[in-house]
Amino acid sequence: MEHYHGTTILGVKKGDRTVIAGDGQVSLGNTVIKPNAKKVRRLGDGSVIGGFAGATADAFTLFERLEKKLEAHRGQLLRAAVELAKDWRTDKYLRNLEAMMIVADKDTLLILTGNGDVLEPDGGIAAIGSGGNYALAAARALTEYEGDPEKLARRAMAIAAEVCVFTNGQLTVETIEG
Repeated sequence: MEHYHGTTILGVKKGDRTVIAGDGQVSLGNTVIKPNAKKVRRLGDGSVIGGFAGATADAFTLFERLEKKLEAHRGQLLRAAVELAKDWRTDKYLRNLEAMMIVADKDTLLILTGNGDVLEPDGGIAAIGSGGNYALAAARALTEYEGDPEKLARRAMAIAAEVCVFTNGQLTVETIEG
């Protein structure tokens, strides 16, 4: 059975703005199944943004769980993310979910994985997915030349789309300001 591929999610935090951008491509083998999937969205009351790579149903399950944790911890993203990571790692059902997430609020940018990782990336740049390393390298190279995190994210994603066959230029972008 062939596997679905095709996600590039990039988070950039600069100054008081944080942006998460995601491409729209979903591929099955050599075929683009969908060019305009929405892999980035606002969570909870809109004060948190997130993007996912991996199985869509799994990611939506994790987003729902994160929203519940945000409610339980009064919108404290770091605390909610740690609690989600604990559940994700130890719960029999959640442990089998195949996805990664980048989430952010006005203060924090995090990568969440099924291994129980809650990572705050150095330099305010995080990337996941098939084209994540391309977007990460491009964003790091551009960071000292571009002060606007949205322009930086859009340009880095365009570079990733030029290099990675599982990434396209149809972006969904969400921004949080402090």
